[in-house]
Amino acid sequence: MPELILPPGDFAAYIFDCDGTLVDSMPLHLKAWRAALEGHGFPPEKFTLQMHHDFAGMPGTAIVRKMNADFGCALSPEQVEADKVEWYLAHHHRVRGIEPVIAIARSARGRIPMSVASGSDAHIVHDSLKSVGIQDLFPTVITPVDVERGKPAPDMFLLCAERMGVPPEKCLVFEDGHLGIQAAEAAGMASVFISTQFSAGE
Repeated sequence: MPELILPPGDFAAYIFDCDGTLVDSMPLHLKAWRAALEGHGFPPEKFTLQMHHDFAGMPGTAIVRKMNADFGCALSPEQVEADKVEWYLAHHHRVRGIEPVIAIARSARGRIPMSVASGSDAHIVHDSLKSVGIQDLFPTVITPVDVERGKPAPDMFLLCAERMGVPPEKCLVFEDGHLGIQAAEAAGMASVFISTQFSAGE
Protein backbone atom coordinates (compact mmCIF):
# COMPACT_ATOMS: atom_id res chain seq x y z
CA MET A 1 0.00 0.00 0.00
CA PRO A 2 1.50 3.39 -0.94
CA GLU A 3 2.13 6.04 1.68
CA LEU A 4 -0.29 8.95 1.93
CA ILE A 5 1.61 12.25 1.79
CA LEU A 6 -0.02 15.31 3.36
CA PRO A 7 0.63 18.81 2.00
CA PRO A 8 2.73 21.17 4.14
CA GLY A 9 0.81 23.45 6.44
CA ASP A 10 -0.44 23.93 9.98
CA PHE A 11 -3.96 22.52 9.71
CA ALA A 12 -6.42 22.91 12.56
CA ALA A 13 -9.07 20.47 11.31
CA TYR A 14 -9.57 17.59 8.87
CA ILE A 15 -12.60 17.01 6.64
CA PHE A 16 -13.05 13.61 4.99
CA ASP A 17 -15.22 12.45 2.16
CA CYS A 18 -16.66 9.00 2.92
CA ASP A 19 -17.04 6.74 -0.13
CA GLY A 20 -13.72 6.05 -1.82
CA THR A 21 -11.86 8.05 0.83
CA LEU A 22 -12.53 6.48 4.23
CA VAL A 23 -14.49 3.48 2.99
CA ASP A 24 -13.68 1.34 -0.06
CA SER A 25 -17.27 1.35 -1.23
CA MET A 26 -17.17 2.72 -4.77
CA PRO A 27 -17.41 -0.73 -6.47
CA LEU A 28 -20.46 -1.52 -4.34
CA HIS A 29 -22.04 1.85 -5.15
CA LEU A 30 -21.61 1.11 -8.86
CA LYS A 31 -23.44 -2.20 -8.46
CA ALA A 32 -26.18 -0.46 -6.45
CA TRP A 33 -26.67 2.17 -9.14
CA ARG A 34 -26.87 -0.43 -11.89
CA ALA A 35 -29.33 -2.57 -9.94
CA ALA A 36 -31.59 0.41 -9.21
CA LEU A 37 -31.46 1.71 -12.78
CA GLU A 38 -32.19 -1.73 -14.23
CA GLY A 39 -35.23 -1.93 -11.97
CA HIS A 40 -36.53 1.22 -13.65
CA GLY A 41 -35.94 -0.05 -17.17
CA PHE A 42 -32.65 1.76 -17.81
CA PRO A 43 -29.90 -0.41 -19.39
CA PRO A 44 -27.44 -0.80 -16.50
CA GLU A 45 -24.37 -1.07 -18.75
CA LYS A 46 -24.99 2.52 -19.86
CA PHE A 47 -24.06 3.65 -16.35
CA THR A 48 -20.34 3.29 -16.99
CA LEU A 49 -17.43 3.15 -14.60
CA GLN A 50 -16.21 6.47 -16.00
CA MET A 51 -19.58 8.09 -15.31
CA HIS A 52 -19.51 6.67 -11.81
CA HIS A 53 -16.16 8.34 -11.10
CA ASP A 54 -17.20 11.58 -12.77
CA PHE A 55 -20.31 11.73 -10.56
CA ALA A 56 -18.40 11.00 -7.32
CA GLY A 57 -19.56 13.41 -4.63
CA MET A 58 -22.74 14.46 -6.44
CA PRO A 59 -26.04 13.85 -4.59
CA GLY A 60 -27.94 10.83 -5.93
CA THR A 61 -30.99 12.76 -7.09
CA ALA A 62 -28.73 15.16 -9.00
CA ILE A 63 -27.08 12.18 -10.72
CA VAL A 64 -30.45 10.88 -11.90
CA ARG A 65 -31.47 14.32 -13.15
CA LYS A 66 -28.20 14.55 -15.09
CA MET A 67 -28.84 11.14 -16.63
CA ASN A 68 -32.36 12.18 -17.61
CA ALA A 69 -30.89 15.18 -19.41
CA ASP A 70 -28.06 13.21 -21.05
CA PHE A 71 -30.12 10.19 -22.14
CA GLY A 72 -33.50 11.81 -22.74
CA CYS A 73 -35.28 9.64 -20.20
CA ALA A 74 -37.74 10.42 -17.40
CA LEU A 75 -36.49 8.46 -14.41
CA SER A 76 -37.79 9.52 -10.99
CA PRO A 77 -34.76 10.97 -9.16
CA GLU A 78 -36.27 10.31 -5.74
CA GLN A 79 -37.39 6.73 -6.48
CA VAL A 80 -34.20 5.63 -8.23
CA GLU A 81 -32.14 7.12 -5.40
CA ALA A 82 -34.32 5.38 -2.80
CA ASP A 83 -33.97 2.03 -4.59
CA LYS A 84 -30.23 2.53 -4.91
CA VAL A 85 -29.93 3.27 -1.18
CA GLU A 86 -32.05 0.22 -0.30
CA TRP A 87 -29.88 -2.09 -2.44
CA TYR A 88 -26.66 -0.61 -1.06
CA LEU A 89 -27.72 -0.92 2.57
CA ALA A 90 -28.66 -4.56 1.98
CA HIS A 91 -25.07 -5.23 0.89
CA HIS A 92 -23.04 -2.65 2.85
CA HIS A 93 -21.56 -5.27 5.17
CA ARG A 94 -19.16 -6.04 2.30
CA VAL A 95 -17.34 -2.69 2.47
CA ARG A 96 -13.89 -2.28 3.97
CA GLY A 97 -12.01 0.70 5.32
CA ILE A 98 -9.24 2.46 3.40
CA GLU A 99 -6.57 1.96 6.02
CA PRO A 100 -3.98 4.67 5.13
CA VAL A 101 -6.70 7.32 5.42
CA ILE A 102 -8.28 5.82 8.53
CA ALA A 103 -4.85 5.70 10.16
CA ILE A 104 -4.51 9.47 9.71
CA ALA A 105 -7.95 10.03 11.23
CA ARG A 106 -7.16 7.79 14.20
CA SER A 107 -3.84 9.53 14.81
CA ALA A 108 -5.57 12.93 14.82
CA ARG A 109 -8.24 11.89 17.32
CA GLY A 110 -8.18 14.15 20.36
CA ARG A 111 -5.73 16.57 18.73
CA ILE A 112 -7.87 18.35 16.15
CA PRO A 113 -11.57 18.29 15.21
CA MET A 114 -12.61 16.11 12.29
CA SER A 115 -15.75 15.81 10.20
CA VAL A 116 -17.20 13.98 7.20
CA ALA A 117 -18.74 15.68 4.13
CA SER A 118 -20.33 13.21 1.72
CA GLY A 119 -22.64 13.40 -1.26
CA SER A 120 -24.18 10.06 -0.32
CA ASP A 121 -27.47 9.51 1.48
CA ALA A 122 -27.13 10.10 5.24
CA HIS A 123 -28.15 6.50 6.07
CA ILE A 124 -25.41 5.16 3.81
CA VAL A 125 -22.74 7.42 5.31
CA HIS A 126 -23.56 6.57 8.92
CA ASP A 127 -23.86 2.85 8.18
CA SER A 128 -20.58 2.84 6.24
CA LEU A 129 -18.69 4.59 9.04
CA LYS A 130 -20.23 2.22 11.57
CA SER A 131 -19.44 -0.85 9.47
CA VAL A 132 -15.70 -0.11 9.57
CA GLY A 133 -15.76 1.02 13.21
CA ILE A 134 -14.89 4.70 12.84
CA GLN A 135 -18.20 6.51 13.42
CA ASP A 136 -17.02 7.77 16.82
CA LEU A 137 -14.17 9.73 15.18
CA PHE A 138 -16.57 12.14 13.47
CA PRO A 139 -19.07 14.06 15.61
CA THR A 140 -19.90 16.19 12.57
CA VAL A 141 -21.27 14.45 9.45
CA ILE A 142 -22.63 16.58 6.59
CA THR A 143 -24.72 15.07 3.78
CA PRO A 144 -26.89 16.58 1.00
CA VAL A 145 -29.87 17.10 3.34
CA ASP A 146 -27.81 19.65 5.31
CA VAL A 147 -26.96 22.04 2.48
CA GLU A 148 -28.56 23.80 -0.47
CA ARG A 149 -25.88 22.78 -2.98
CA GLY A 150 -23.78 19.64 -3.22
CA LYS A 151 -20.24 19.30 -4.51
CA PRO A 152 -18.62 20.94 -6.50
CA ALA A 153 -20.16 23.84 -4.56
CA PRO A 154 -18.24 24.55 -1.32
CA ASP A 155 -21.33 24.43 0.93
CA MET A 156 -20.62 21.08 2.60
CA PHE A 157 -17.04 21.90 3.48
CA LEU A 158 -17.91 25.40 4.69
CA LEU A 159 -20.62 23.98 6.95
CA CYS A 160 -18.15 21.45 8.35
CA ALA A 161 -15.70 24.25 9.13
CA GLU A 162 -18.44 26.31 10.77
CA ARG A 163 -19.61 23.42 12.96
CA MET A 164 -16.04 22.56 13.95
CA GLY A 165 -15.33 26.22 14.75
CA VAL A 166 -12.31 26.36 12.45
CA PRO A 167 -11.63 28.91 9.67
CA PRO A 168 -11.92 27.32 6.19
CA GLU A 169 -8.31 28.10 5.32
CA LYS A 170 -7.19 26.04 8.33
CA CYS A 171 -9.00 22.89 7.14
CA LEU A 172 -7.49 20.03 5.14
CA VAL A 173 -9.85 18.03 2.93
CA PHE A 174 -9.38 14.35 2.00
CA GLU A 175 -11.20 13.50 -1.25
CA ASP A 176 -11.27 10.84 -3.98
CA GLY A 177 -13.66 12.73 -6.29
CA HIS A 178 -12.69 15.53 -8.66
CA LEU A 179 -15.93 17.33 -7.80
CA GLY A 180 -14.87 17.21 -4.16
CA ILE A 181 -11.45 18.63 -4.95
CA GLN A 182 -13.18 21.47 -6.81
CA ALA A 183 -15.43 22.04 -3.80
CA ALA A 184 -12.44 22.20 -1.46
CA GLU A 185 -10.75 24.73 -3.73
CA ALA A 186 -13.94 26.80 -3.85
CA ALA A 187 -14.04 26.72 -0.04
CA GLY A 188 -10.46 27.99 0.17
CA MET A 189 -9.20 24.72 1.65
CA ALA A 190 -6.13 22.63 0.89
CA SER A 191 -6.86 19.06 -0.17
CA VAL A 192 -5.38 15.59 -0.51
CA PHE A 193 -6.49 13.47 -3.47
CA ILE A 194 -7.11 9.84 -2.53
CA SER A 195 -6.51 7.86 -5.71
CA THR A 196 -7.76 4.33 -6.35
CA GLN A 197 -4.31 2.96 -5.50
CA PHE A 198 -5.29 3.28 -1.83
CA SER A 199 -8.34 1.07 -2.27
CA ALA A 200 -8.15 -2.65 -1.88
CA GLY A 201 -11.15 -3.24 -4.12
CA GLU A 202 -13.90 -5.72 -3.40
